[in-house]
Amino acid sequence: MGCTRTGLFGYNKSMNQKYSVWIARLLIAAVTFFNLQAAILFLIAPSRFAAGFEMSGAVGEAMVRGMGLLFLMWNIPYLVALYDPLRYRVSLLEALAMQFIGVAGESILLISLPGEHPVIQQTVIRFIYFDGSGFVALLIAAILILSIKRR
Repeated sequence: MGCTRTGLFGYNKSMNQKYSVWIARLLIAAVTFFNLQAAILFLIAPSRFAAGFEMSGAVGEAMVRGMGLLFLMWNIPYLVALYDPLRYRVSLLEALAMQFIGVAGESILLISLPGEHPVIQQTVIRFIYFDGSGFVALLIAAILILSIKRR
């Protein structure tokens, strides 16, 4: 009887690859779900969020809706990566880069805000946590997928 190589979880390599792809897909799905949820909420209920950006009225609602549209657009690579993260790993890497840019940009934005804007500072901090957790999830997904390609 031949010896089979076992890997993660003690299963054969192909089983490990399937688990890795599904774990990556679940992580991508979670980030995509929360991103799309935020986009949809910004589109359908902008008045709930305008004050967090120190805006109000029709202009505030239009700006929040605009951010919702941007969130929808930005999720295209996430959806492609979700469909098949192994085949479309470039989309996963694009999504990971987008999350990183979000966290880095929001951090710079937070540092540059004057102290007399505590409401928008709290909003930016929430975005940093939101995008930061998405970055970590996508980073884990990318590591899983890239480790398969190297085997």
